[in-house]
Amino acid sequence: MGHEDTGDDGHGTGSDRPGPAATAATATPEASAARLKERLYATITMISVVIGLAASEHVDAFGATATVLTAAVGLWLASLVADQQAHRVVHGRLATGAELRRMLWVGSPLLLSAVGPLILIGSAVLGVMELQTALYAAAGVNVASLFGWGWYGGVRMGSGPAVALLAGALDAAIGLSVALVKAAAGH
Repeated sequence: MGHEDTGDDGHGTGSDRPGPAATAATATPEASAARLKERLYATITMISVVIGLAASEHVDAFGATATVLTAAVGLWLASLVADQQAHRVVHGRLATGAELRRMLWVGSPLLLSAVGPLILIGSAVLGVMELQTALYAAAGVNVASLFGWGWYGGVRMGSGPAVALLAGALDAAIGLSVALVKAAAGH
């Protein structure tokens, strides 16, 4: 959020690379890092949302679905508004074209954060599991994904297996601590 596409290729040449929107404005390492940051942020936020729902005594599948969707769409809209406002302040104009496509692409994982919880809530509606179990499972899947991203980051840095596992465990612990704080607060 707040990192705009200025048309710079990251090497100071100022080139505006031609090609499809998905490659020209979005496939830079900086854009990929920003997109992953949004995904991780949304994952941690969604852990809090589903733990809060699971701890609630009066939640039903419809309410849980509405809450998960509202949280994801709200995060995405907040990110888009913040990016657009930052762009206006820095550049003196609205982001359009490739800049706007980049903002939408980078922010899209905020919407995707709802998919896993919604699938598990759907399984509760179908009677596969209780709603509370589905919500805790959604939190568990999100914590596991934090572990996976932390482990992969450790591997990409060239660390050995032990360091990569430690990185994954630390990232999962951060996500789990968010969930436990939320559950302890009774929300």
